[in-house]
Parts: sequence; structure tokens; C-alpha cells
Amino acid sequence: MVSFMAARLIKLISLSASDGIVCPTMTRWWMAFCLFFRTLRADDSSWQTLTALPDKEGFAGGFAGVSQNVLLVAGGANFPDKMPWEGGTKVWYDTVLALRDPKGVWENVGRLPKPNGYGVSLTDEHGLICLGGGDSSENFKEVFRLEWVNGRMGVKLLPSMPRSSALMSGVISGRKLYILGGVEKPTDAVALADFWALDLDRLDQGWQTMPPCPGKPRILATLGAINDTVFVFSGAALRLGADGKVTRDWLKDGWKFTIAEGWQQLTDLPRVSVAAPSPAPIREGRFLVLGGDDGSLVHFEPKNKHPGFPRDVLAYDWKKDSWSVQGKLPFSLVTTPCVQWHQRILIPGGEERPGKRSPQIWWTTE
Repeated sequence: MVSFMAARLIKLISLSASDGIVCPTMTRWWMAFCLFFRTLRADDSSWQTLTALPDKEGFAGGFAGVSQNVLLVAGGANFPDKMPWEGGTKVWYDTVLALRDPKGVWENVGRLPKPNGYGVSLTDEHGLICLGGGDSSENFKEVFRLEWVNGRMGVKLLPSMPRSSALMSGVISGRKLYILGGVEKPTDAVALADFWALDLDRLDQGWQTMPPCPGKPRILATLGAINDTVFVFSGAALRLGADGKVTRDWLKDGWKFTIAEGWQQLTDLPRVSVAAPSPAPIREGRFLVLGGDDGSLVHFEPKNKHPGFPRDVLAYDWKKDSWSVQGKLPFSLVTTPCVQWHQRILIPGGEERPGKRSPQIWWTTE
């Protein structure tokens, strides 16, 4: 139907132009159609799948990035036997998988120093930087880079973070790597307020403590960066509930940071977005917050009928400090990185609903 409409409009406009006729109404129709079609392209049709990860369950909290144009996916956790509400046990992994070509097959190319998940993964010009993370008993502060050299995967140690952290967020802005929030121990009931920076050109100087974000300390925010400015979107604060269990305060505030001006608050997000793929990609002058958990179904029962997380794409225009909704996703994936590969946005699996992972790899069609 869309193709038919496009063909008819193109033919009509072409005929008008050939006759020397300028038709304002037709022009308005064409502009409206282009806007409509562009919105469609931000929807399901903008995404396609690659070869799925070679694990029937897939992973949440994994690391992913690119080295020498090879896609690397490593670590993460899943419930291989039973769901958590059925008594299943979460298992952490150390496997490193590589995809050399979008049409290729996955290869098992090595292992992480230890099973690890829910840290931060970022890509620089050398490879995939893995920061922190943890397992069932402890969180880590080690930082290392996975590098693809001469057809093999290697590991290079980088300066460790000032303290252990998982469920934090990170981004590279200019030549500096930033980490915000997280928790020091798996059982912590309060998130870290930490904001650290590592100069990738001066690794010998180690990590620098930066002014903390004025908003609540948080986990699982989405970070983005442009022009040496770091942006923070949403996330969740932690506290002990009346039942003595750790609970989340769902946040929809936004912030930006520059060395020169410090922190400034942004317009709130249209809704909460926790654990959306991060760092936030940029398209057409806007940061894209891809889905994320809004907390509205946190108590949903039965768990095995959970419909998944929101699929709308929130677009932030940093020049206007304004938000809009830009289409919907064909997937519902959280606690997973966002990777740029072959100039496309790629989401390497993740958690599609509570307890349930996905091995599917999604990337944009252009």
C-alpha cells in the first residue's frame, strides 16, 4: 500500500513538473508523505536480524564492541535451566564470540579473565573496552581491552577503576572515558554517586574523580556524548523498601556535563527508561533512547506472561533540549550494549522480559 501511494504521488508530481505546473497542494501532500514514510522507516522496517548468537538462551549484561572491524560479544548471564521464579539459578559466562562479517558465522575466540556481566563496554580505535561488572558474589574494578590482532583475540589490561562497580553506565567523550553510578556490591541498597574519567591518551594518570551528578545516584542510566559533552538519561535509584528488600525509584530526569560548565539539568524524558541499550546512538541530530524498562510492569504476574518492555524510541534534540517519540522497535531488549558497526546501530541480544534472554542480533538497515 505504501509503495502504491509513493508511486502514484511520484507520477503525479512528475507529470505536473513536465507540464511546468507548480501545485502547492501536491507539494504539501508529497511533504506529508515523506514525513509519514520517514516515521515508518524509524519503525520495525528500519531493523533486520543477523546470525543469532550460538546459545539458545542468549545473554543479558554482556559486553560487546568492535576491534579491527570484527564484532565481539563476551560474557553476560542467563538462566539456562529454569526461570528465577521456578527456582532457576543465574549463570555467568566468560566466553568471547566473534563475527568477522555481517553474513558470517559466530566463532568462539577466547575467554574473559573470569565470568563477568553487567559492566560497561565501550569501543575505541583499538578494540572493546570492558569495565567492571561482576558475578553472583562480587563486583569487579578491573578494566581491560579485547583486541583483534592478526586474526586472534588478545587482552590488554588498562587502569582499574577506583572501586568495584556493576550496573553503571559509561561513554567515551572526546578522548576521555566516563563512568557514572552503579553499585559496589551485588547486595547494595544504595547506588554509587561516583563520576569518574580516564584520559585514553594519558593512561598513566589513572582515573580522575569528577563532580558527581546533582540528580539521585543511579544504576542503569543511558549515557551519550557529543562535542565533549556527556549526557545522562534516566536510570533508577535504589533504597530499602518497607519489606527490607532493595527497591527501585524510577527516574526520568536528564543531565549534561562539560568540564567548563559542570552539570546542567535537561528536560525530563517523556517516560522512564532504565537499562536501555547504551551508549545512546545519534541519528539526524538526536540521541536515541531505544526502549528501556519504564517500571510500569515491575509487579506483573504471571511472570511467564510478561509482555516485554516498552518499544518506543525516545529522541532527544540536544540543541532544542526537547524530546519526541520516533517510531517503535521490533524488539524489547534491555541490559545490553549499543554498538556501532559498519556505520549501523547494533543491539547484541539482551533481556527481552524478566528472566528471559534473547540470542537475536538486531541492526539497522542503514
